[in-house]
Amino acid sequence: MFLHTWHPQPLIAALGGFSFRWYGLLLALAALVGFGLIQRIGRRYRLDVNRLFDLALITLVAGSIGARIYHVLNEWTYYWARPTEMWKVWNGGLALHGGLIVGAAALFIMARRWKWNAWLIADVMAPAVALGQAIGRWGNYANQELFGRPTLLPWGIPIDPLNRPPAYVTQTYFHPTFLYESLGLLVIAVLLWLMHRRRWRMSASPQPQPYGAIALAYFVLYSVLRISTESLRLDRTPIIGGIRLPILVSGLIIVVALVILFIRYRRTPASSV
Repeated sequence: MFLHTWHPQPLIAALGGFSFRWYGLLLALAALVGFGLIQRIGRRYRLDVNRLFDLALITLVAGSIGARIYHVLNEWTYYWARPTEMWKVWNGGLALHGGLIVGAAALFIMARRWKWNAWLIADVMAPAVALGQAIGRWGNYANQELFGRPTLLPWGIPIDPLNRPPAYVTQTYFHPTFLYESLGLLVIAVLLWLMHRRRWRMSASPQPQPYGAIALAYFVLYSVLRISTESLRLDRTPIIGGIRLPILVSGLIIVVALVILFIRYRRTPASSV
């Protein structure tokens, strides 16, 4: 397997004073693919795709800022001693939970300001978010970050000594948690897409599903996936009660999403859509 033998490098090329990095390229590709999918789904709901693009862009920018702030706060001791590193996003360091929280807040604020159904827009964007994450996770591979514990499995990835935690400096191969998460997110994206197709087929039903079910399904499914991969990871993160913070946050998201889903399904269809 090529992952077992290929040593990824963050740089694609350096020309003059400019450096081209896999991390940035993959994030840009993730955004483009995500925007394309959002527009395709939006057309099926007869939404203004130009305005939908604007809303998706606002959500992406807000989410990216939130992801960086969340990461910096989680690594505050490191960044306090190296303040100039806070702005070097190209070196990695976007905490997804921060992006989801701030991005979702921006989406709901702007959708309501434009008098759009915020839950419908969240449903439209959910498969694109999952697909974009699946692509973007390969940027972590290029940066040799967010890998898991040492492994002898044939798909283990080699990590350079400089990037290994001190306790594992003599180990060579580690779990490709980026790959586990990427594949899981592809499955989630397909499932969410199928949920949209089912809704379109049932559009004439006298009891349509409430909007928000697809977005909430994304939060639950991704959080379950994140808990499973987070239990393997070795990167630094706050520990609370002996549990990694991302696991606690993911568990909280599952509970909140399920409660909201239960409440919305208990309402009458007329008040839920």
